[in-house]
Amino acid sequence: MNRWTLLKHEKTINEILDFHYDFLLENGEDCKTWKLLILPELDGPSVKILKHSNHRLIWLTIENKLLTDGRGYVQRVDNGTFKALGADINSNNFSIILKGNYLNGLFIKNANLCQLISLNQ
Repeated sequence: MNRWTLLKHEKTINEILDFHYDFLLENGEDCKTWKLLILPELDGPSVKILKHSNHRLIWLTIENKLLTDGRGYVQRVDNGTFKALGADINSNNFSIILKGNYLNGLFIKNANLCQLISLNQ
């Protein structure tokens, strides 16, 4: 099974705190990465997910870090392992089983939307 992590990225812009979540999936020599403005709720509606530049593998192990050049602060929210089902994570549409503390279940990504479904249904 491959590793994944969810990081909360906070940054102050013109004295206003702005944040998003970075969702990283281990993919060989780096991590496929997407940006989430809100987290999917278990068995809730789909939420928007946006492709972000791939991140280095080191981000899978970082718990919190002050970034350089005024890029803000990141803190790990959740992490765990995942298993791809069918299409791999390099495709625009895929499904994976996430095992984590908060994000735990069937994670479905279709284009720019994602949803988290309970495995007990």
